[in-house]
Amino acid sequence: MANIKSAKKRIRITEKRTLINKARKSEIKTYIRKFENALTEGRIDEAKELIKVIDKKLKRAACKGVIHKNAASRKLSKLTKKLNQAV
Repeated sequence: MANIKSAKKRIRITEKRTLINKARKSEIKTYIRKFENALTEGRIDEAKELIKVIDKKLKRAACKGVIHKNAASRKLSKLTKKLNQAV
């Protein structure tokens, strides 16, 4: 355990940020799951709405440094490709 005050503070901040990052990643995964369920059940309109939300969430996560910018682009590209094949 750290003895220095600033090191203790960094540990607390890291723990808080880790929880926030986990929540963001989990939210993105949930939306992706909803999107894929909508596609398999043939609800194309709902899938189109969800892809917009996923795009916003992925870009926000990339901007905040939760995931890498290229990883966000890759995920969005993969989902858009699935949507276009379903239509």
